[in-house]
Amino acid sequence: MKEDKPCIVQRDGAVLLAADSAAAEHARFELQHFAELVKSPAAFHTYRITPLSLWHAASLGWTAEQIVETLQRLSKWDVPAAVANNIRKVAARYGKLRLEQNGGDGLKLVSEDEGLLSELLALNEMGKYELQRIDKHTVYVPAIGRGVLKQELTRLGYPVIDLAGFHQGSGLSFSLRGRKGRLELRDYQADAVQAFEGNDGMGGSGVLVLPCGAGKTVIGMAVMERQQCEVLILTSNTTSVRQWIEELKDKTDIPESSIGEYSGQKKQVRPVTAATYQILTHRRSKEGEFEHMKLLSERNWGLIIYDEVHLLPAPVFRATADIQATRRLGLTATLVREDGAEQDVFSLIGPKRYEMPWKVLEQQGWIAKVQCVEMRIPMAGPLKEKYSLTEGKQRYRLAAENPAKLEAVRSLLSQHEGKPALVIGQYLDQLRHVARELKAPLITGSMPQGERVRLFEAFRRGEISTIIVSKVANFAVDLPDAAVAVEISGSFGSRQEEAQRLGRILRPKAGENRAFFYTLVTENSKETEFAAKRQMFLIEQGYEYRLIGPERIPELAETDKPVKREA
Repeated sequence: MKEDKPCIVQRDGAVLLAADSAAAEHARFELQHFAELVKSPAAFHTYRITPLSLWHAASLGWTAEQIVETLQRLSKWDVPAAVANNIRKVAARYGKLRLEQNGGDGLKLVSEDEGLLSELLALNEMGKYELQRIDKHTVYVPAIGRGVLKQELTRLGYPVIDLAGFHQGSGLSFSLRGRKGRLELRDYQADAVQAFEGNDGMGGSGVLVLPCGAGKTVIGMAVMERQQCEVLILTSNTTSVRQWIEELKDKTDIPESSIGEYSGQKKQVRPVTAATYQILTHRRSKEGEFEHMKLLSERNWGLIIYDEVHLLPAPVFRATADIQATRRLGLTATLVREDGAEQDVFSLIGPKRYEMPWKVLEQQGWIAKVQCVEMRIPMAGPLKEKYSLTEGKQRYRLAAENPAKLEAVRSLLSQHEGKPALVIGQYLDQLRHVARELKAPLITGSMPQGERVRLFEAFRRGEISTIIVSKVANFAVDLPDAAVAVEISGSFGSRQEEAQRLGRILRPKAGENRAFFYTLVTENSKETEFAAKRQMFLIEQGYEYRLIGPERIPELAETDKPVKREA
């Protein structure tokens, strides 16, 4: 037994990390490359190694032996032989199947393992893909089946490396520009662009994972410049569409007449077009056609950018399966999907090509250091009684809208007086009440764009110190930078929402470069369970939540001392 090691690898493949170990931070950094955090109680964090986590690691260059050796190095006891063997078996499947061009006649599925090809062809599920055996190592695949076949094979446990290439698309010549000549990328941004391009013929499709505030839009534009082709940009909402358009106008020399918005308000299809996922999935009735999905083939796009790819709706996945000959770039802060469709991102957009850990960028000063605090708010007697008589979603909402949270918000804002602050929540009635009591403006998705811009500008200038924001804060890329965020309610156990909300305060700050993230949770309620799930992605990234009651607000010190979650 190695007493100083922080991990225990169990026989079922779970990895337990002792959260209070001196080596915990280093172990967490290593584990996030090939494992997923699934539980995070105070003493031990539980990680799970899945086929998908192993294949993402393999796509980034990790070998099975490196993964096993890393676990062995971190573990108190030897890694169980069965676990090590399973890692080798599953990781080895990445690369066993390749899709290649078949000399102008469709595609071919290639494997050195002729037994594997025979086994797959014998499956009933494969009959609908019109596959034909060419020789013992090669199977003919109709080009139209490129996407759906990759989806099916990934589901069966055999991911495909797609080497069939891409069409160029219509050309578009342009350059990036900065305030003093050419726009210079940060080192990690340049690395991400190169990782997408690839050096081995395997680039051109995949996902780049970077924290909020890392400049993913700039990375996307740099990939566009490399390709010099017409581009379709898909993103989560109209505000993000317009932010992309403003960035393109500011940081490229693409003529304004060549940049289009395709949204609920405008239907411009131009050489560079930015559109929302919502407009693509709009239909007049439940049984109607997705009449705007034709945008995916409206022009001869050479590149499609999927911004916030973790939010990609299912109908867009299905359409993406039909356009696999077009280069596809996914951008996101987290590959976590609450619907469990991570495998579809892997097979249809592409594997993870690059990942920059949040804490690494923090150490380099590119994003702020954030102190995270979970504050437990008690229930008053009447609320406690009502809560005990309620069930289901209404029970959660009662806890989330606990009126006692208002005084905690007041105290926190007083504690950080002079710092720009966001109060973020899920329920409009709750937010309206807080806005009235604090005499602060409330910004929701229904607010006219002009009014929203006016309030944001006043916040940036310091004329308004606090704004109340609905769930529009999850995706609003034009949301001004703040130093304090207070989350008073959220969407159940959404890990991606928690990450997006913390991302609102990550931009670098003058001086100590610090920010503060508070989540207010009603104690002894369902809200505490959902809060633990919400925090898992950020804990996986190295953030630690300090757990306190409202009476301890005066103890919150603005120091650089490490802050640990207290049981």
